[in-house]
Amino acid sequence: MPTDIFARIAHSRTADEVVHQIEVLVLEGILRVGDKLPGERELAKQFDVSRPILREALKVLEGRGLLNTQHGGGTFVSDVIGQVFTRPVMELIARHQKATLDYLEYRREMEGITAEFAARRATEADKALLTRIVTAMKAAHQKDDFEEEAAIDVEFHSAIGECAHNIILLHTLRSCYRLLAEGVFYNRAMVYNLPGAREKLLEQHLAIYDAVMKGNPEAGRRAAQAHIDFVAKAMTDAERSGDWERVSRLRLQQRTPDQTGSSKSAKHKQTEAAS
Repeated sequence: MPTDIFARIAHSRTADEVVHQIEVLVLEGILRVGDKLPGERELAKQFDVSRPILREALKVLEGRGLLNTQHGGGTFVSDVIGQVFTRPVMELIARHQKATLDYLEYRREMEGITAEFAARRATEADKALLTRIVTAMKAAHQKDDFEEEAAIDVEFHSAIGECAHNIILLHTLRSCYRLLAEGVFYNRAMVYNLPGAREKLLEQHLAIYDAVMKGNPEAGRRAAQAHIDFVAKAMTDAERSGDWERVSRLRLQQRTPDQTGSSKSAKHKQTEAAS
């Protein structure tokens, strides 16, 4: 983790000020789930506070569920995003197909607004990070590495959320991406394996990126919504294709001759004729 994100406490140097600063870093998405904080000595030095004050602040943040300390392992940002959807709710969503349709409908509108805001508000630093992610996305695409492509897909959309500079959008979308990454809604591999899907997805991501880089809010919204429309259609096509493949295999299995030279369906007819 970069060591320059923590600012020196300039005034009374109280635990409350340290708490406030770390809370803002989590809220703004600068500190993310699993990030490890510097060691106590280094962190106290950066804040320019005493170690007892720092310990008090970390204790407060841990009590609020924002940090967790692993004995001998350090202090980490807690999985606060995962708590938006508890495990029982995630499993409930996964069992009902309508939830998938609602998820895509919700994401279509939210992604559109997010890309629009990102195109209006992205700073040069935001654009530099986004460019780095897109470069990695293109490299993963060339390697035909599904796992890497899928991971960068989520990272890309998260970065667009950061460029929008809206805290509620940022954390709401991150919780949605968590569900997506865990395969709650659909099997991403099925979509990626559709003919031409990988190329189309890359093209759509680049369209969103281009709109943000050029500061074109309307193009950003259109590109983001077109992307989700494609994902919804591709998911339906993948499910149909998978079902067709399953039925075809069963037909083939049913009509394949066994060692006696008779197919299962032929043997069934013979049995019917004998009865």
